[in-house]
Amino acid sequence: MLHEGRLGIQMAHRAAIRSIERVVGENAPLQDAAIAAAGIRRMLEAGSVLVLTGAGVSTDSGIPDYRGPKGSLLRHRPMTYQEFLHEPSARHRYWARSFVGWRHMAQAAPNSIHRSLAQWEATGKISGIVTQNVDGLHVAAGSLNVIPLHGDLQQISCLNCGALENRENLDVRLHEANPGYLERIDLDPSLVNPDGDVTLDEAHVAEFHMIGCLVCGSKKLKPNVVYFGENVPPERKVRLKELEAQSASLLVIGSSLAVMSGYKLLLDARSSGKPVGLINGGPTRGDSKADYRWRSNIAEAIAVLESSGDGAVRWPM
Repeated sequence: MLHEGRLGIQMAHRAAIRSIERVVGENAPLQDAAIAAAGIRRMLEAGSVLVLTGAGVSTDSGIPDYRGPKGSLLRHRPMTYQEFLHEPSARHRYWARSFVGWRHMAQAAPNSIHRSLAQWEATGKISGIVTQNVDGLHVAAGSLNVIPLHGDLQQISCLNCGALENRENLDVRLHEANPGYLERIDLDPSLVNPDGDVTLDEAHVAEFHMIGCLVCGSKKLKPNVVYFGENVPPERKVRLKELEAQSASLLVIGSSLAVMSGYKLLLDARSSGKPVGLINGGPTRGDSKADYRWRSNIAEAIAVLESSGDGAVRWPM
């Protein structure tokens, strides 16, 4: 890392590592599934629910989560913003890994959860979606009022001049600069990480050729996503506050809430006296503060919410 401001950089890096390594354990008794489901259904029938989604929503699309039983953190630590910004070798390693992992991310399609949430928005049950995911699948499913809290892998920015480039266009240029590279790598799709990269050995990283910005030629290109150790952009926080103010309650789906940017939404809802519901496959950081805690496979829980109890569809689809 750079010598200038080295202490501050290292402190921010260590804080990011602590966030990555945060373990979310049980902090409240399990709630009866029928009670949780009934409470969350009442929230949705009242309408204007703000939904926060995490990696668990996209696992059925083939994108692994971070902290689940088979989560990527078991084998891989995401790069911090400080590493990406100040270590050229780390940045080069990311782009080699991302070039390979993008094959899988680009093929991911919305699943039944994404489609249901789009329908819920269309019928007024939810006011909008704040997602911690960077895969763009909510928008692909038809959701309109979506705040990508941590950005979107589809857009690339130059850290030198600020120019933007579409990820597909960058991928074409990377192909041209690295002929035969992908064919020499045997990719296991299950090893692709939620942030779109995949672990590679050092030999493959070394032979990867990175390209420069179309405007200034700098190789300091960054996916337009919020890394661990990086702040959510101020304008996105403003949008988030507006959506929170318009919402009557909060429903968290598929997130352990380990990261503060998501957990703060729960704290905000609590302080405003708004009902909070959780649907997740494992414990969340907010269990002890939620009104309704539904420990369930997410797709199965959504199907229950959309049924009348006898298997019939409850809400217009």
